[in-house]
Amino acid sequence: MVELQRTLSLWQVTFMSVGIILGAGIYVIIGEAAGLSGNSIWLSFLIAAFVATLTALSYAELSSIFPKAGAEYVYIENSFGNRAAWIVAWLLLLGSVIGGATVAMGFAQYFSAIFHTPVIPVALLLLFVIIIILIVGVQQTAKLTIVFTAIEISGLAIVIFIGIPFIGSVNYLQAAQGFKGIIEAGILIFFGYLGFEGITRLAEETTNPEKNIPRAIIYSMIITTILYVLVGVSAVSVIPWQELSASQAPLATVAKRIFGDQSFLILSVIALFSTFNTALMFLLTGSRLIYGIAHQEAIPKIFTIVGRRFRTPWVAIVTIVTATMLFLFLGNLKTIANLTNFTIFSVFIFINASVIYFRYKKPTMTGFRIPLHVGRFPVVPFLGILTSVFMIVNLPFDVLIIGVILVVLGVVVDSILNLKYK
Repeated sequence: MVELQRTLSLWQVTFMSVGIILGAGIYVIIGEAAGLSGNSIWLSFLIAAFVATLTALSYAELSSIFPKAGAEYVYIENSFGNRAAWIVAWLLLLGSVIGGATVAMGFAQYFSAIFHTPVIPVALLLLFVIIIILIVGVQQTAKLTIVFTAIEISGLAIVIFIGIPFIGSVNYLQAAQGFKGIIEAGILIFFGYLGFEGITRLAEETTNPEKNIPRAIIYSMIITTILYVLVGVSAVSVIPWQELSASQAPLATVAKRIFGDQSFLILSVIALFSTFNTALMFLLTGSRLIYGIAHQEAIPKIFTIVGRRFRTPWVAIVTIVTATMLFLFLGNLKTIANLTNFTIFSVFIFINASVIYFRYKKPTMTGFRIPLHVGRFPVVPFLGILTSVFMIVNLPFDVLIIGVILVVLGVVVDSILNLKYK
């Protein structure tokens, strides 16, 4: 059988991780978040970063022990068994699909702001293009992602530069809806930190994955947190948070205030590259998860098929992108972003619990070790569980209901698959 190739270096996977994180958070969610947190949006970014980092460290530890494309499925299968592993994989696949749909919608909204086109058809066209790129090869995808990430960072640098003369012009502790609004914005912004976990699914295509994957996770979290906080402060310094929250293209609106219509166009084009990049990475890592799960014989072996010419799992790619197209028709950006958060927070509970499990049941395992522990008990994963639970219970009620339905559906699918594939 044709296998995946190890060609990705540390700096490539780091850039890929930075690229997927930056696109979703800044260019799509910042307007909605500003409406909840007001000028305190920088606090919401820090809260989201803190919560994400707790679990990012758990991913770093587990990825150094199990450098497999199946990533989370493999971690949970080795700690809590097949049923729990499938539920986690099911939620992650939903997260990849819904997250990809969210960012594709963000791309289409910016495209619409420039060319006045309908949103759904543009999002569909984007996903068709992504299928072609992903099938052509991971090294080609990595090179494209690095270029797009450089463009993303340049756009954020413009926003930060614009805001420098305005620093100190507003009260940065002013909160539109009080501390509750800051927390709700942090939950929404958390969507903007998604991406570090996806890099673990490229382990079978990365050189020296036991060391390079954990490093890429940590480096990308540091880089993106610094950029996010600076952009958040700059944005609310230049324009009122009310205007930011009402804009369909919030960061482009910030640039327009200073440099006029031309800068609005430039930032909107950069946002297109950014959201394109994030959607590409969501679906790249999601397709590798499908491939990895199939290798564990949890789903049909057809998903392990790798094309001889491009050495990519084309069946898994076509499947996940097609599923993403269906979620475009939910339409409400905030709802589908929060659904993504529900799936990811639920998975993070299992991931952090797995680290605790391995510290007690298999203490001799070697690899990256999270600092801070009391005896064998690791403090950071425990905090990761607590914060993930807190984030879930603070999601909108309708999102929780839909999320529970999706979990139940996953159990049903597992029962059906269990008859034949496990």
